[in-house]
Amino acid sequence: MQFRFTESPIDVGSARRELQTLSAGGYVSFEGWVRDLNDGQEVTRLEYEAFQELAVKEGDRIVTDAMRRFPIKHALCIHRVGSLGLGDMAVWVGVSSAHRGEAFDACRFIIDEVKHRVPIWKKEHYRNGDSGWVNCERCAAAPQHSHALHTHHEHQPHDHHTPEHLATTNPK
Repeated sequence: MQFRFTESPIDVGSARRELQTLSAGGYVSFEGWVRDLNDGQEVTRLEYEAFQELAVKEGDRIVTDAMRRFPIKHALCIHRVGSLGLGDMAVWVGVSSAHRGEAFDACRFIIDEVKHRVPIWKKEHYRNGDSGWVNCERCAAAPQHSHALHTHHEHQPHDHHTPEHLATTNPK
């Protein structure tokens, strides 16, 4: 299984070992973490729910598609479900390949497609006692076609590490 869910913390070491092969010289991973602030609200924890039977099928399709599109050796995506605390890892994607470029490209492809196609829902709990399903208002307002059904949540725990942000905060 190239895509799976876990209620336990993601064991990155074990997952990385699944991707190791002597023919791979490159390895890239992405980790999505629970952050303490979203849209001006102080977040205290998250809950993830998924329609797991469908989600695993779609997640496996995404990873298989990445294997066809990019010359990579192995790829794996693990997503948490249940209640997660601040700093917990919510999702992990790993890719091994002969070279780093295709590993980077495939890793980004996988996480972007998982965000948009896999039926996973994220509920944020806020310091003020409120809670809410992330992006559900946008989903309800979207046109009623099949693509709108696949929009579910945002994974942006590393926004402050994006190349665009680094270019504006670290001018050279």
